Parts: sequence; structure tokens; C-alpha cells
Amino acid sequence: MRWSTMHIPTLRDDPADAGAPSHRLLLRAGYIRQLMAGHYSLLPLGQRVRLKVIGIIREEMDRTGAQEFLMPVMHPAELWVTSCSGSRTARARTSSSA
Repeated sequence: MRWSTMHIPTLRDDPADAGAPSHRLLLRAGYIRQLMAGHYSLLPLGQRVRLKVIGIIREEMDRTGAQEFLMPVMHPAELWVTSCSGSRTARARTSSSA
């Protein structure tokens, strides 16, 4: 795809709400846009970068013989408490109910 035909909405000025330099640069360069507080949308340029990084990781995993698997976004709290990876509140909630 040609650069002239891609949708890349760049900004001239620094966004007022962006604190970190990396955040400012991603917004100004047209990689991401803020959807709401703490949630961002990947714009076409950001999506291209994401797919390239995924491709590099897959190549390296294939080269080393590793396997890829997908997991659901939501997990039951008991799974994390059992593995000792849960937050303190999840562990406290489960231990108090026992």
C-alpha cells in the first residue's frame, strides 16, 4: 500500500493529555488514538506494526520449536488464586469464603 493512500492522521502539536514521551509520539505519528480513559484504538499504521511484530515473534517461536496457543480474555479468579498469580483481593476473597 502506498503512503499517499493510507489513512495516517498525524498531529502537529503535542497532545495536552499525553505525559510520557512515547505516548506523545504514538499519538502525533498516527499510530494510536485515545478512545476513552485508558483505552486506545490502533490506527492502520499501528496495526501494521503490530502484525509485523507478531510475525517476527511467530518466526522465532517456530525456529525454536515453541508452540503458540490462544487463551480467553476472561478467566475465573479461582484459576489465578490456585496458581498464586492472583491479586491480593482475589486471594483474600477466596480464602475468606473457605
